[in-house]
Amino acid sequence: MATVMTVVGILVFLLGLLFSIAWHELGHLSTAKLFGIRVPQYMVGFGPTIWSRRKGETEYGLKAVPLGGYIRMIGMFPPGADGRITQRSTSPWRTMIEDAREASYEEVKEGDETRLFYTRKPWKRMIVMFAGPFMNLILSFGLFLTVMMGFGVPMSVPTIGTVSECVVKAGQPTDDCPADAPVAPAFQAGLKPGDTVVSFDGDRITTYEQLQGDIRKSAGKTVELVVERGGQRLTLTPTIAVNDVQKYDGDGVPVKGETVRAGFLGFTPTSGVVQLGFGQSVDRMYDMAESGVKSLAALPGKIPGLWHSVVDGAPRETDSPIGMVGAARVSGEVFALDIPGSQRVAYFVNLLAGINLSLFLFNMLPLLPLDGGHIAGAAWESVRRRFALLFRRPDPGPFDVARLMPLAYVVASVFIGFTLLVLVADLVNPVKIS
Repeated sequence: MATVMTVVGILVFLLGLLFSIAWHELGHLSTAKLFGIRVPQYMVGFGPTIWSRRKGETEYGLKAVPLGGYIRMIGMFPPGADGRITQRSTSPWRTMIEDAREASYEEVKEGDETRLFYTRKPWKRMIVMFAGPFMNLILSFGLFLTVMMGFGVPMSVPTIGTVSECVVKAGQPTDDCPADAPVAPAFQAGLKPGDTVVSFDGDRITTYEQLQGDIRKSAGKTVELVVERGGQRLTLTPTIAVNDVQKYDGDGVPVKGETVRAGFLGFTPTSGVVQLGFGQSVDRMYDMAESGVKSLAALPGKIPGLWHSVVDGAPRETDSPIGMVGAARVSGEVFALDIPGSQRVAYFVNLLAGINLSLFLFNMLPLLPLDGGHIAGAAWESVRRRFALLFRRPDPGPFDVARLMPLAYVVASVFIGFTLLVLVADLVNPVKIS
């Protein structure tokens, strides 16, 4: 049964991925048509065409490899400096440029002169290229809201799970107290498993993070701790100890192997599934987006770890990059977990939301051939034209993005190499969930 559910999880992930790609390309398609640009093709996937149908002037289709998609807009690049579409030379760089320019005019027909992409004002081109990633952002926002407000998210709650008998440093076992270890404040004050903390030193407690922060700031202080036990409220008066406790970064993530001197009460919380409000969900999504930007910036530093995981079999880090194969594998594991069906669905929706957020952030990088590269080119053209108008100089005309195609090939090669490394790592040494 576990094998069947794993296969189901992978298939459901592939469907979700295909929808995300189609949704992305729909953003480009709808805005391109809105601004009168002719779009001969709308394709989900790459490689051989599995199915297609023409409606109006656009061919809609599905291709064999579901790892991307595209729409083909005519006239993506302006003619060359000599006013011609083709201009050949012996330079391989010039050949790349002119091949790209020629390909963007392959399907131009008589009467299309006013429907070319490059003839649209820069702000319209920016909207067309931004619309795709923006659709991923909208989908991510909706999916995250569904999980956080509907299903709820697993998180620590201010209910006591276990109580430590002594004060020990972070990372040391608490079940075998050293002879010289002082008694933990929680144990000494009579805190018991199952108690729910209602208030801490007059501060009403609603989340475990709030309680943890209050404890850490109260080192050496005797406080009033109100707990609910068996339907009754009790007031305890522990004196908060000073101890070496786990250090967290600005995003609330534990810093591996590092501690900090702070207040210590001596208990571990229980975990529960908590439904968040709209404001809490938005705050949490903002933190996730910020974390996503940092993770994107840190990708080059992850390459050595990926390499060692493939070559030396080194364990994959929990924050190791995964590709679509790895994500599909995780989806299969989620569906095979022995947990309620609603939690399986919540995990999957959360995974798909994270992928759409990543697609938005990645595509916004100002590099060709990504959408962000075309946006940057249109923005630069707008700046050039405004400066020319301001200083009463001749209009410089459209910025020739085709001249950046050699750089685009280099960027694409780097992305392909990184993708292949992640793919191999996902196959031979995958990230696993517990």
